[in-house]
Amino acid sequence: MAAVCVFCASSSHLDPAFLDLATGAGRELAARGHTLVSGGGRVGMMGAVAAAARSGGAHTVGVIPQSLVDLEVADTSADELLVTTDMGARKNVMIERSDAFLALPGGLGTLDELFEVWTTATLDLHRRPIVMLDPDGFYDGLLRWLDELADAAFVRRPALARLIVTKSIAEAFDAIEAAL
Repeated sequence: MAAVCVFCASSSHLDPAFLDLATGAGRELAARGHTLVSGGGRVGMMGAVAAAARSGGAHTVGVIPQSLVDLEVADTSADELLVTTDMGARKNVMIERSDAFLALPGGLGTLDELFEVWTTATLDLHRRPIVMLDPDGFYDGLLRWLDELADAAFVRRPALARLIVTKSIAEAFDAIEAAL
C-alpha cells in the first residue's frame, strides 16, 4: 500500500468526461489498497477522486491552504484534512506525505504541482515515481514542447525520462506499483 498524491483540476466547470476519469482513478486507487493524498478540495476532479477513493474504502488525506478553504470548498469528509499556511507549505506537506505522484488533466495548479515534484526528482531530492495519466492526448502539446526544450539543451533527456506517461488508469497504477 502506498500514499499516492493525485494532482488534478479543481474547477467545477469541466467536461463530464474529466470527472469520470477522476472518479475512475479514485476507484482504482481504492481497489488497489492505496491512500489518497490530494489538494483538499471537494469540487471538480479533485472532489471526484476523493469521493470515489473514499467510497472504495481508501484512506484520504486532503491538504489545503487556509486561503483556499473557502474558495475551493474544503473536503471536510477527508479522513485527514490538513490546513496549511500557504500554497508552498501545501506542496511540501503533499510531497512529504506521498510515496508516488499521479497527474491527471488540470490547469496551472496541476502543472505547478507536477513541475515541483518533477524538478525535485531530477535534483535527486526524492526518487518517488511521477506518472502522468493522459488517455486522450490532453498533454500532447506540453510533452511536444518539453521534447523541443530537450532538443535545444534546456532540459536533459534523463529528466524527461523521470516522467512516466500512461494512457489508461490501470496502466498508471501499474507504473506506480512497478516503480515503488
